Amino acid sequence: MTRGEFEALVAQEFEKAIPEKFRPHIKNVAFLVEDEPDEEIRKTEGLGRHETLLGLYRGIPTPMRGDFYGMGTTMPDTITLYQLPIEDEARESGLNVAQVIRETIWHEVAHHFGMNEHEVRRREDERDGIV
Repeated sequence: MTRGEFEALVAQEFEKAIPEKFRPHIKNVAFLVEDEPDEEIRKTEGLGRHETLLGLYRGIPTPMRGDFYGMGTTMPDTITLYQLPIEDEARESGLNVAQVIRETIWHEVAHHFGMNEHEVRRREDERDGIV
């Protein structure tokens, strides 16, 4: 899949991943696409040799933003989706790439809303009827 096709899927799947009532609360966030995590991110995230990420949220979660957030120069938070690991996950899981993108967007936006990894996974399990 080309980068352009992948980016078009990201834009398309965003609306499917995030319910409309929550979309207005996603502020000052840039969505990025990269091939895969670079060495700096791999080190920061403590990834082993055969581990990777599908996505990564970096920024100040919404509940942590104080009254002065956005005053002056405020760089946007970022949600990066990693194309090659997402494509690999789709092949290995039997899902299509769009489904993996949708799940990754949901997961990373949950971090933007202040959920830690444990909370995100618990909510995913509840949503999927696993708990």
